[in-house]
Amino acid sequence: MRKLVYGLLTALLVALVGCVTINVYFPEAAVQKAADQFIGTVIDSAPAAPAGTAGPPAPARKKGGQPSAMLLDLLIPAAYAADAPDIRIQTPATDAIHGRMQERFRTLAPLFDSGVVGFTQDGLVAVRDAAKVPLGQRAGVNAAVADENRDRNALYREVANANNHPEWEAQIRATFARGWIERARPGWYYRDPSGAWKQK
Repeated sequence: MRKLVYGLLTALLVALVGCVTINVYFPEAAVQKAADQFIGTVIDSAPAAPAGTAGPPAPARKKGGQPSAMLLDLLIPAAYAADAPDIRIQTPATDAIHGRMQERFRTLAPLFDSGVVGFTQDGLVAVRDAAKVPLGQRAGVNAAVADENRDRNALYREVANANNHPEWEAQIRATFARGWIERARPGWYYRDPSGAWKQK
């Protein structure tokens, strides 16, 4: 009887550890690195504002990662973490999105520079001050923002699906959202978690 109880407890413990490892582990550091590279090539595709209208380039991301990711790294054995796959961010669909975003950012960068648009806390772009745009150009600005957001939503979904984890989409979106704000140039606006506009 004792062997049966120990056997059942061991099987339950193995199943519980297996479920926790499979369902909890999100490779945040790998997603963060991939997001930083993607975001950098998009933002850097647009020329910086003329001297005197913006400050020095944005500082690089600080090392160390999120506290939750560091705790998770302690809980998950190093051998399992080493076996975790790299994040796949480059697919034909993401390449097409990347190209469109780079091209569009040449139009959006001056709008960020002037404070017309800003980054949202959910990884999108929003019109912050339409009054700074002549009435005849507002439809074009709204169309550019809508196209940008359509591509951003598709990007986050595609990265999750390309890595066979559609359930990661929200976490991928959150990682990219932090990356867009961190890589924003001085003077650009972003929404904080409460929804208030802040200037970098």
